[in-house]
Amino acid sequence: MPSAADFFSDDQDQDATPIRFVTKDGLGELGEAAAAWASANGFEAGKDALLVVPGDGGALGEALIGLGAAEAPPEDWRAYAGIAARLPAGRYRLPDDLPAPDAATLGWALGQYAFDRYKAYDADPRILTGPGLSDAAASAAAATALVRDLVNTPAADMGPEALEAAARELASEFGAAVSVVTGDALLEQNFPTIHAVGRAAHEAPRLIDITWGDAGAPGVALVGKGVCFDSGGLDLKTAAAMRLMKKDMGGAAHVLGLARMVMAAKLPVRLRVLIPAVENAVSAGAFRPGDIIKTRKGLTVEVGNTDAEGRMVLCDALALADEEAPDLILDFATLTGAARVALGPDLPALFTADDALAEELAAAGRALHDPVWRMPLWAPYHDMLKSPVADLNNISDGPFAGAVTAALYLTRFVENAGAYAHFDVFAWNPDAKPGRPKGAEAFGIRAAFAVLAARYGGG
Repeated sequence: MPSAADFFSDDQDQDATPIRFVTKDGLGELGEAAAAWASANGFEAGKDALLVVPGDGGALGEALIGLGAAEAPPEDWRAYAGIAARLPAGRYRLPDDLPAPDAATLGWALGQYAFDRYKAYDADPRILTGPGLSDAAASAAAATALVRDLVNTPAADMGPEALEAAARELASEFGAAVSVVTGDALLEQNFPTIHAVGRAAHEAPRLIDITWGDAGAPGVALVGKGVCFDSGGLDLKTAAAMRLMKKDMGGAAHVLGLARMVMAAKLPVRLRVLIPAVENAVSAGAFRPGDIIKTRKGLTVEVGNTDAEGRMVLCDALALADEEAPDLILDFATLTGAARVALGPDLPALFTADDALAEELAAAGRALHDPVWRMPLWAPYHDMLKSPVADLNNISDGPFAGAVTAALYLTRFVENAGAYAHFDVFAWNPDAKPGRPKGAEAFGIRAAFAVLAARYGGG
């Protein structure tokens, strides 16, 4: 795919086709020819309606965008993504007085995203002339594209080894340090749940550990679920449930995208990114229902279901992050179907005991049109995770509150951090929408970055 910068030109090109936002009352101000063309085409300036007006000699004269009941151009990046996707190839310029220029340019870039690793796309780009991408919009576009590219890649080409390579490439770009614990070394260095989940696969399980920034700066740890394919293990998924399991490393992709934004902005933090990268496969060495595993933290976990493996690989990584008592831990994971039943594909479920952090994330999500939705960490449901033979079970004892009990499981492994939040994300668009093609998607990382920038400076 072209980089986001390829959709922009700094040239003040007066020959570029102007884009004009129009209200219904403003149709009479178009000029005689444009008004006649709008009338002939039934253009009434309804919300997001688009009409291309011909110019001299059959060239594009201008593009009209309806505002509907609104009186000003939109502030939602998705509106501009829809514009870019529907216009013919060419060079365009937006009005100079947009209320949200960063949102406009972000949408312009994301509206032209295509995953072209395995299939060529012939569409010529729509080039936006003028000031172009700000650093913030460019960073957000690059981070989103990174998440999409990683998640869209099938497991044959995005197993634990390839995920490690992607992490190393990102670290190298920003001068970050990387260490990786692989295979049986996980047992030697006390990461037993990561080893247990991944030991049955052809590619060895591993813990990817990226560090960046001044050692004396506030610590921020990002932990991402990196299950590169989830068969369900011995509690095997159905074929339909397995179909999209290449995206089960979506949490890892999200933290890499968020880390990219943090490092690009040079936020004054000590960043640590931890990714347990495994494939939950079936073989003679697979972990079994009923197995009891002692975690890094020392808690014993009874395996109630091998298809609840994400929380198991995360718990060792969270315990490691928590040992340094960082100021903040954020984890992202494609963790439960229950979160999707509750909130659908567009809303990441946010779990945190910190009310201030929850409101900061929610407010940033609203402002940036990158929403998150807080769900309860209902303490009485801890009892659903009780085991008669271990400190806890990896699944609850019934069908209720699956996203809540999964989040509660994770909280058992964090006690020293200043604050902690867990994002249960889908990482996928089941249907195409403006700026969000069918396939992989990044949810919540722009909101999370905005909170980090506000808390620690540099944004």
